[in-house]
Amino acid sequence: MILRLVAALLLGLPLAAQAQVDQTNLRYDEDWSALRDAPNRNADWWYRLKDRPLTDGGTVNVTIGAEARARYERFDNNLWGQPPAPDDGYLWLRFMPLADVHAGPVRAFVQGIAGYALGVGAGAGPADETGIDLLQGFADLRLPIGVDSAVTLRGGRELIALGSERLVGLRYGPNIPQPFDGARLMIEHGGARIEAMHLRPVEVRAGEFDDRTSSTRRLDGIYATVPLATRASANLYWLGYRSDLARFAGTIARERRDTYGVRLFGNWGQLGWNWEAMLQRGRYGDDTIRAWSIATETSYAFPQVSLAPRIRLRANIASGDRDARDDRLGTFNALFPKGKYFGELSPIGPRNIMNLHPSVDMDLGRGLTAELAAVAYWRASRGDGVYDVPGQLIRAAGNSDARHIGNQVELLVGWQASTVLSFSLSASLFTAGDFLRNTGPARPIRMVGAEAMFRF
Repeated sequence: MILRLVAALLLGLPLAAQAQVDQTNLRYDEDWSALRDAPNRNADWWYRLKDRPLTDGGTVNVTIGAEARARYERFDNNLWGQPPAPDDGYLWLRFMPLADVHAGPVRAFVQGIAGYALGVGAGAGPADETGIDLLQGFADLRLPIGVDSAVTLRGGRELIALGSERLVGLRYGPNIPQPFDGARLMIEHGGARIEAMHLRPVEVRAGEFDDRTSSTRRLDGIYATVPLATRASANLYWLGYRSDLARFAGTIARERRDTYGVRLFGNWGQLGWNWEAMLQRGRYGDDTIRAWSIATETSYAFPQVSLAPRIRLRANIASGDRDARDDRLGTFNALFPKGKYFGELSPIGPRNIMNLHPSVDMDLGRGLTAELAAVAYWRASRGDGVYDVPGQLIRAAGNSDARHIGNQVELLVGWQASTVLSFSLSASLFTAGDFLRNTGPARPIRMVGAEAMFRF
């Protein structure tokens, strides 16, 4: 019994049956109210920190949580051998405590971050290090309207994930997530939801308490979720991006870009789908923006087969610029996408790209999972180069007419050791295609990653 108590303290192993709560990377969406009526809700030490009443009757309650993560990544021939740090190994460390206080219709949520990077050869950037700072801090007011409707007004700093995070994501995979300052109005009715937002991204800096609201970039939008059938839904949205100092291919200009999109997602039996189409219009300096992207993910699960495999095929295309000398800009802008976009190794971002991405994941039992994936990349336009996930040009088009950028294979193994402790290992290989060989260094990228996370 003593050994089991020690294991429970270190690993969070359940000592008694508890109410099941879905934990997400958007910690403010976790709902722990089900614990109020759970038998022996204090059996596990970290459950005692969830939905604790601060007043008689529970009108005011608080939830405490935290995440501690250590991640090591090692590269050989990063960016196919390009300077400044083709061979690199570094350690990411982050700690993110949170407090969530509810008082009737009013709520305040605060999450801090201490994020550091050790050994980044090319220098730590905003996705690597922020020191000690405020990651999230907002208040909201939720007013019920009828039986199944509500209006929520929220203001402050928060992480935001829209849909599949293809345009606005958490940047959770790297070390430092991407927060926004501003306001959101959310209206819910039945299974439908509409939200309007007025936001500015936070500029992440490496010092203590020095992250600041961007004065040059803004994101406005309307994002709707509409149920189509029992297990199918759609997102319809407009996102307006404005930047006074936008950078593209070595130039700086004002960018006004509007994105109109539709996303269809759901499942029928073991078949799942997540398909999205995006159209962009606007201006970059004196150039007219004409860009677009289609991203699809289709999966099929075999739960009755040994190891319960699920096969997936992702197929994506994002437009590129056809001619740098004309007055039309055709390169798609993914705005603020999720980090590690195409896998643990993601040297390429969703701009001027076509790719096929088959994968299979399996449940090995005892909390172990494995995923094997392969990706083939091509340029969508021969007149444009290759970009990284943040949108920087990392290989110009040069004089090459080749489309094939390269191929990638990746193995990821995860272990959910307990409710609050998890580990993962990954190994990735990217071999260069004709375009990379024609335009510069083209050595194979090798990457290994190892991660340990403690979260409650």
